[in-house]
Amino acid sequence: MKIAVSACLLGEKIRFDGGHKHDHFITDELSRYATFSSFCPEHIAFGTPRPSVRVVREGDATVIHSNKTGADVTSLLADSSRSELETISTEPLTGIIFKAKSPSCGLGSAKAYLKNGFAEGKTDGVFAAMCREAFPLLPMEEEGRLNDPWLRENFVMQLFAYDAFERFKASSPKMKELVDFHQRYKFMLQSKDEKAYRLLGNLVGNHAKPDFNELLARYEEIFKRTIAKKSSVGKTRNVLEHMAGFVKNELSGVEKEMLHEQLRDYSAKIIPLIVPLSTLEIFARKYQADYLLSQTFLKPYPKELALRSDIRSGK
Repeated sequence: MKIAVSACLLGEKIRFDGGHKHDHFITDELSRYATFSSFCPEHIAFGTPRPSVRVVREGDATVIHSNKTGADVTSLLADSSRSELETISTEPLTGIIFKAKSPSCGLGSAKAYLKNGFAEGKTDGVFAAMCREAFPLLPMEEEGRLNDPWLRENFVMQLFAYDAFERFKASSPKMKELVDFHQRYKFMLQSKDEKAYRLLGNLVGNHAKPDFNELLARYEEIFKRTIAKKSSVGKTRNVLEHMAGFVKNELSGVEKEMLHEQLRDYSAKIIPLIVPLSTLEIFARKYQADYLLSQTFLKPYPKELALRSDIRSGK
């Protein structure tokens, strides 16, 4: 898969001070499963090194000022942002990772100032705002938020699910293939949004035979919006309980007690998610619960990323 990434996060020395903000999770971990396309609108607009800039509110307008001279450099940054947007739009992107707090790339984290110099909340950077508008369904995140294990888990899960749907769509699927795809993602979708999970189920179960291309487009929009939502410990435990129901009649008393103890400990954040999931997979293999084994939720991304091993994951 292909991910567009702020160039400084890849180690490129293009920050305003000539430095970088190398992020090793991106270059050392994600790089095993993705290639990157770098961008930096500020470097294109102002070069490196350069005076820093800030987002300023002027009435209903948002402008960019030089911190050094106070000059309005909005048009320069807007032009370079459009240029970078045009460049990454030619790529088959699976997601975008932005530099947090940047006046160009901050995703809701760029400080906004009043003309008098006082801070006035936070907003999207110029380039990030353009990306939101151009790619409303594309996975997007800031590197700062990826330091939170729970947010990182959700974003990586979203990346791989988005990529899987893009590959599925490119395979020229028919209705049967869509039903099979949905079956594999049922528990992941349920862990994100119960209402959307049921809506997608109704779509693929529609026997009125609507135009398949229209149905697929509708499914795609709801699917991509759903995988962008953040799961929680509570929602995840409900899904785990549901999954356990597929093997409960086969389990011995000791096995049932062990599994339910793990679910309670996960809910209390004593153990990480990987523990009850691994136990469920072992029981599914032992008792040949093929439906469970087909579920993407068991392995939504390569296990080498080890994201589910952190007990802090979940909200």
